[in-house]
Amino acid sequence: MVMNLADNLTPVFAALADPTRRAILHRLTDGDANVAELAEPFAMSQPAISKHLKVLEHAGLISRSRVATARFSHLEAEPLKEATEYMEKYRRFWGSTFDRLDAALAVYQEDNPTDVKESTDE
Repeated sequence: MVMNLADNLTPVFAALADPTRRAILHRLTDGDANVAELAEPFAMSQPAISKHLKVLEHAGLISRSRVATARFSHLEAEPLKEATEYMEKYRRFWGSTFDRLDAALAVYQEDNPTDVKESTDE
């Protein structure tokens, strides 16, 4: 099961690695948008934005629909939830690691009060 989750997350993290794609996702939190609206803040062509949208769609981060001649992109939150849950495990790991480091430093400071005083006097 872990392998399948990692396989699902690979395209998500690859898509999120690009700042333009992250900006597009951020824009889509305000609602659906067409390619012209998504391209507006960037100094790139609509075809270049379309390539970014294909990467986001492949990762499952957006879905696309057609209304008349316009094609709209819609944010799909589930892959972001899965990525957040995956990263949360590591946040907890680093949090507990820093807690242990703080505890070890406190013990060291109690055992060596002169070392701590001398280093702070400088």
